[in-house]
Amino acid sequence: MAKDSAKTPQARLFVALDLPDDVRDAIRRWQGRQLGDSALRPMPADQLHITLAFLGNRPEKAIDRIGELVTGIEPRPVPLRFEPEAAPVPKGRPRLFALNARSPEAVELQGEVSRALAGAGFYEPEDRAFWPHITVARVRTERLPPKKGERKGRSRPRRVGNPPGPLPAALTERAFAAVRLRLYRSNLKPTGAEYEALAGLDLPPAPEATQRRGD
Repeated sequence: MAKDSAKTPQARLFVALDLPDDVRDAIRRWQGRQLGDSALRPMPADQLHITLAFLGNRPEKAIDRIGELVTGIEPRPVPLRFEPEAAPVPKGRPRLFALNARSPEAVELQGEVSRALAGAGFYEPEDRAFWPHITVARVRTERLPPKKGERKGRSRPRRVGNPPGPLPAALTERAFAAVRLRLYRSNLKPTGAEYEALAGLDLPPAPEATQRRGD
């Protein structure tokens, strides 16, 4: 049985909230101005999203059922609001920087998605509380000299001498709304991960969320 399972084609899956195009464009322009440190690797604009549940490797034959669970969620507005500073994760020697997107609605939606997927056996909820955030940069690694008896040294994030500056007012002065709940497949390539959209549920706009223009 285990041998047959190992031969089953697998897909690396996650569920995320998509951002409005103008918000992603504004983040991209901010990245161009504020992520100049050579230790930082900006995330591409098409990878700017809020991950709700990382499922890991699941059988390809389960994709349709997982997509049904995701699109079966009741659509509702999901307003979000950015904190003005990018958060280092972890604080001491960060491996990434993320935008904190405050949203009780996103937390509630994540809980519903988590329960639906866990109930069907496709997801194992994390012990830590859900944090709505968008990873905007990863920190490149460096390799330490090997210790005595080691073949190679361990790697660690490089030091960031010039961390990202604050977000522009256009990204913090008003809330905005997520536009879609989406099931993605992450295809690992030598150049990095590429995301393939598999199923999606459009979300209605939040009454209080105003579309931004420019930054």
